[in-house]
Amino acid sequence: MTLLHAYLTALVLAILPLPAEAQRPPVILSTTTSTQDSGLLDVLVPLFERQTGYSVKTIAVGTGQALALAARGEADVVLAHAPGLEKKYVADGKMLNRRLVMYNDVVIIGPADDPAKIKGTKKAANAMKAIASTGSRFVSRGDNSGTHTLEKALWKLAGVEPQAGWYIESGQGMGATLGIAADRNAYTLTDRGTYLAFQKRVRLPILLEGDKPLLNIYSVMEVNPSNGPKVNTAGGNAFADFLVSADVQKIVKTFGVDKYGQALFVPVAGMNEEEVGGP
Repeated sequence: MTLLHAYLTALVLAILPLPAEAQRPPVILSTTTSTQDSGLLDVLVPLFERQTGYSVKTIAVGTGQALALAARGEADVVLAHAPGLEKKYVADGKMLNRRLVMYNDVVIIGPADDPAKIKGTKKAANAMKAIASTGSRFVSRGDNSGTHTLEKALWKLAGVEPQAGWYIESGQGMGATLGIAADRNAYTLTDRGTYLAFQKRVRLPILLEGDKPLLNIYSVMEVNPSNGPKVNTAGGNAFADFLVSADVQKIVKTFGVDKYGQALFVPVAGMNEEEVGGP
């Protein structure tokens, strides 16, 4: 073989696609808009791709939709924050190996003049009751997300059925809902991470925080391969293991400090909900 022939052969081999068995199928991550809006995935996904050779396709929707997609076999791994709903999918065998990743909290924000006078209130349910009794505008995600699920639980605790007129359903993710609340000068619930990420655009102060029901726990779940023939079990498992790894937990611990002066999440891999203080 001449030197030129060898060079041309090497060049052709270099540009040919890898055989199918050597190509890794992409990992489909079904997650929540609050996770996406926080900017954390913009850091973690490229790192995972570099370390593993997998590519990741992220689908950011409400938690209810994220879990439903996975149950239909249309995702490989789920990162969500609605513990009650997640546990139901695990009990039904649709999700496997649910593990805690991190938490932040949900806060109630609203107009600076606070027409419902909720600032200083200790219980979130009491604040929701005051918002309803004064007919103050409230923007709900209305999308069966983890935040929306929490909101509905708070209305139930308050003994309130939200009414048209003052109650506005956005049907959108957390970032878009914050924008609508700002435009309408209304109250809303938001996870703290998204609020910090959007605070320069959303001039609504935090009026209530710290109540135990507002704890916002994120978990990763692998998808049962029996959910569909296209489930990438190996890829989903690799991404789930990545999220709870020591190196990624260190990133989570400091994410947001440089930009916002405080971390957006608290890492809790290896812990259970009782240790975190959740339900």
